[in-house]
Amino acid sequence: MMLRRPAPALFAALIPALLAGCATVGPDYRRSPDAMIERPSASAPFVSGDEAAFAQAPLPDDWWRLYRDPLLDRLVEDAIAHNTDLRVAAANVARANAALDLAETARSPQTSLELAPGYAQRSAEEELLPGRSLPSASVYSGRAGISYQLDLVGQVRRALEAADADVAATRAAYDSVRVTVVADTTRAYLDACSAGREIAVAERALALQQRTTSLTQRLIRAGRGISLDANRSRVQEEQVRATLPSLRGVRQVALFRLATLTGRPPAEFDRTVAACTQEPSLDRPIPIGDGAALLRRRPDVRRAELELHAATARIGVAEAELYPRITLGASVGSVGLLGNALGSDTYKFSLGPLISWEFPNRGRIRARIAGAQAEADAALARFDGSVLNALRETETALTVYARELDRRAALATARAQAAQAATDAERLFRAGRTGFLPVLDAQRTLIGADQALATADSRLAAGQVQLFLALGGGW
Repeated sequence: MMLRRPAPALFAALIPALLAGCATVGPDYRRSPDAMIERPSASAPFVSGDEAAFAQAPLPDDWWRLYRDPLLDRLVEDAIAHNTDLRVAAANVARANAALDLAETARSPQTSLELAPGYAQRSAEEELLPGRSLPSASVYSGRAGISYQLDLVGQVRRALEAADADVAATRAAYDSVRVTVVADTTRAYLDACSAGREIAVAERALALQQRTTSLTQRLIRAGRGISLDANRSRVQEEQVRATLPSLRGVRQVALFRLATLTGRPPAEFDRTVAACTQEPSLDRPIPIGDGAALLRRRPDVRRAELELHAATARIGVAEAELYPRITLGASVGSVGLLGNALGSDTYKFSLGPLISWEFPNRGRIRARIAGAQAEADAALARFDGSVLNALRETETALTVYARELDRRAALATARAQAAQAATDAERLFRAGRTGFLPVLDAQRTLIGADQALATADSRLAAGQVQLFLALGGGW
């Protein structure tokens, strides 16, 4: 009698649990009104976007085409097709899709088939026949079964929801890698061209200084100069020459980087890019949109929210363990002597539900639920952090680029004044109204202004790419 008493209590607890589980367990994912992305300031126009260099128009996905450079377009296409980081990201997407396919199999009936022939002898003790010598014989067993888990509380639905969000998050990660690859490819191309331009500037400065040295030597031979002037001119000439090796090294490094970004060994760098001596420039204001468009476009923000969605769904997966799991099953088999295979006495079958429930282990399940909730809280914090980081990076890039434009304009003015001063100094020297030292000083100033302007243009090109990267275009 005592063995029968727990049964009513068990079923009394089981029925309300099943009724309570008719609704899907766990919270449905909804973006919290307190999320950082919901703040009005996050969707507003950029604080640093009110500059003549920027336009409020939406950023095009293929932003690198704004440079109108066919060679750059080809390099970006090669990088998208062959970059190894993108290949890894694509494999991660394929793996996530395989995990989703595996999770979806829980919706379908599961089948099994077993066949085990052998030669065996039963244990006399096992058969409660001690002392008897049981015969050995060829035996077999075969079984075919089918089972289906009833998703009463929505555990399977939540697992599929989490897996689907994981796939979307992995695709967003792929998009994020693509944004970075496009930006790095464009930056490497601009670096190579900028270095080529700086090399050309240094070579022109060197040629100018060589002419100055030659003129000084002619003046000395004519009795109108002194050897000190020639020595000073040669020193300046060597100083200009010393800048060339490092600039050539910068260009070569950029070519190597560009080769690997497009999936080729460094030795196979593009010789066409090696001949570039002028980086492409933008002939119009950069379209930047606003904060709302930025947060929709940035793949890292999208990925962070999808990971939050998946973490929220896994709370339901953990909560489902509080309720019984019911699996409907059926099987048919045949067991016996091999000589009587498939005889009428060898058949067996079973049909019915299997109920499993970790009822006494509620504390362990509650701990799992708490862990899933903590992971969702962390995912929410990462989501908020990705929004803040996207806005900070964009505002910073806008500010840096605008100020670099101001700096470049000032350097261009200074260069024009230095050129005029050098021309005036040389005219006065040829007329015999001044010595050669002012000419050397003016030439040194002009060379420095040319190099500073070329460096400013290189920094400006890098700032453009950094801005496009912060804006999240390219996928």
